Order: sequence, then structure tokens, then C-alpha cells
Amino acid sequence: MSTDLNIKLLPWQQSVWDSKVRFKVVAAGRRTGKSRLAAYLLVFYALQVKSGHVFYVAPTQGQARDIMWQALLEIGHPVIKSSHINNLQITLINGATISLKGADRPETMRGVSLKFLVMDEYADMKSSVWEQILRPALADQKGTALFIGTPMGRNHFYDLYKYAELKEDDTHECWHFTSYDNPLLDPKEIDAAKKSMSSFAFRQEFMASFEAQGSDIFKEDWVKYDDEEPQIGNYYIAIDMAGFEESPKSKKSRLDDTAIVVAKVSENGWWIADIIHGRWTFEETANKIFDAVNEYQPQAVGIEKGIAKQAIMSPLADLMKQRNTFFRIEELTHGNKKKTDRVVAALQGRFEHGTIKLNRGSWNLQFLDQLFQFPNKQVHDDLVDALAYIDQLANISYYYDFEEDSFEVLDSIAGY
Repeated sequence: MSTDLNIKLLPWQQSVWDSKVRFKVVAAGRRTGKSRLAAYLLVFYALQVKSGHVFYVAPTQGQARDIMWQALLEIGHPVIKSSHINNLQITLINGATISLKGADRPETMRGVSLKFLVMDEYADMKSSVWEQILRPALADQKGTALFIGTPMGRNHFYDLYKYAELKEDDTHECWHFTSYDNPLLDPKEIDAAKKSMSSFAFRQEFMASFEAQGSDIFKEDWVKYDDEEPQIGNYYIAIDMAGFEESPKSKKSRLDDTAIVVAKVSENGWWIADIIHGRWTFEETANKIFDAVNEYQPQAVGIEKGIAKQAIMSPLADLMKQRNTFFRIEELTHGNKKKTDRVVAALQGRFEHGTIKLNRGSWNLQFLDQLFQFPNKQVHDDLVDALAYIDQLANISYYYDFEEDSFEVLDSIAGY
């Protein structure tokens, strides 16, 4: 079968392939070839079950498609009978199907009996998807599962890895590989990445470290100022809308400030022109956003997904019609990441290496107060959270959904 599929494995991939255990847990750095191994195994196991099912599960369905679809078509070409990108399903010549699923849509995975399953970037998923839906799906066929991913602190992926590491259950085995374990990846490229990342982020992303993020995330001597606007770059505006709660008098009261971050982004870094923040009505907020757009003419405007975003769209649309000025609003999402992980990934390395510079302004004091205490549940973090969204907004990508005739924001996972 290996000859038919022309399977070529790296040494670390071969060690995982050769293992006969039922549940394999692989913690590996970026660009190690995790997903390539998963693609080989999906086709291999599907060929063992006539008219059976195997699943590939990523944190979102969009990620599943982007990571695995083309790889499966390439690897499985000699044994593929048909493929349907609309439902992300491939049928092999023996009648077995390979389905690509998103952990964000667990209802699509119920009621199926599985022979094999891959959970890619398991740390980015809710553990309940495995425990309540997919583990029972393996029961009647005594199916096999591969868990792969890059660590995100000490969450359920860490717990599973440590369980396998104890070797008290012979159905589980774990492996740990760093990005240096891929002989096809130039070590100089990894070393170059290290220079532009925070030490914590590098250890997590490239060295596959499970270490938990410490409390001293941002340091005062990392903060740089620049009163002069850079000549190159494009402006982006990211908005973190205030939350609401019911007051004793049954009126809506805001939990946080709304934060409107204006940043000029270039290959040299970010220049934070302004962070406009306050507690406003939706109509007042719409005017603040519109004023910022008029002043800075941004490349893109993004608003955090949620009820507040839905509420602000109506007054914004009214203002656009009144002023005959229109701009697109991108939807910003957390991408199944915890806030701390998302903020650290977006900001820590940039601050540490001096590629974020602040324009001096009245907003500096409150922003820095939030930054140096992050993450602290007793301190608001709306300004910091909004700034972190610039990373997503400046790198946002789209695909066209022919069925719904609309654009959908894609979350991106580095390293594939």
C-alpha cells in the first residue's frame, strides 16, 4: 500500500507511523510536517475499511479545508473515486469516505461510526468535542485516533500528552518534536524567526513547549515612542466594542470602554497613532468610528464579533447613507483562542523587539496600565484587546462562498 501511495516519511513521522498503539498524541513545533503525516494516515486507514468512515477534524471547518483538502487530493489521487468540496468529503475506490470537519460545528459529527480520526491542533478545540462526540464514535469499531498540534499552555492537550507519557495505559503513546526535527526546514530560518518573536512564543511555537505563560508578559523597557508618523504603511482600525450588563434599574450599563485603535502597519512594524476609548451610546460610537475613518482613511476596519457588533451596524449604515461615504466592516474573531494566548501571540514579540511604537497621547497612560497588568481579571483590558486585533485585521484573508454569496473571514493557523 505504501508503494501505491508513494508514501515518503520523515524519520520522526516514521516512528509515529510504525507505532501500533490505538491513541497517538504528537506535540510538535510549526512546519514539522504534522499535517502531511495526518494526510497519509487518513488515506491509509480509509483503504482498510470498505464503505467505512474516517474523519479529519480541525478547529474550524475553514481551517480543515485549507490545511487538508489539497493534501488529500494529491496523496490519495491513485485511489480516489470522487471528491466533493461543497461538503468536504472524498470517496475512495473501496467505498470508504474521508470527511473534513470543524470542531466549531460539533453537530455535524454526531451519529457516525469511525474507524480512524485525526484531531489537528487539538489544543485549539474544546475538549468536549472529543469526550462527548468523537470518542463514542470510535467505540463500536474500536477505532484509532491521532492527536496532533502545537501546545497552547497547559490545557486539555497537555493533560492528554502527560497521560500518555505516564505509560500506565498501553493504548496511548506520545511523541515530542521541535521544528528542528524537520530536515527539510532550514535551521537558519528557525533562528531568524526566533529573533522576531518573544522567547515564550518561540518556545511554544517552534520548540513545542507546554510551559504556561507567566504573569510578567509585557515589560516597561519594551515600550517605544515615536512622535513622527512613518512615511510608509497602511492604516487599519480595529474596534473592541464594550460589553453590557443589566443594572438594578433594568437599564443597560457598559462593563468596559469601547476601544478604537488606529495603527499604521508596514513591514517595519506598527505605529499606533491613537486609541480612542470611552463609554458611549451606539450612535455616539458610530460617530467616533466614522470620524476616525474620515481622518485616517484606513485600508480596513474591523469590529469584534458579537451582539454589540450587530447592534452598531445599523447606526453605522445610517451614517454612511447620510454622509454618502461607504466602507466595509470586517468581522474580527478570537479564532477559538483564549484571549491571553491571542494577545500574547499578536503583541508580546512585537513589543519585545521594538516593532510597535506609540504616538504620544492622552490614551498612553490607560493603555500602558492595562498592558503591564495583563492578564488581570480585576483590570480592564479593552485597549490591549483591540490592539491585538490589528494583527488579524492586517493579515485577514477571504474565500468566496458560492452557496451563500458572501465572504467569510478565515482564521489562520501558522505553520502549514
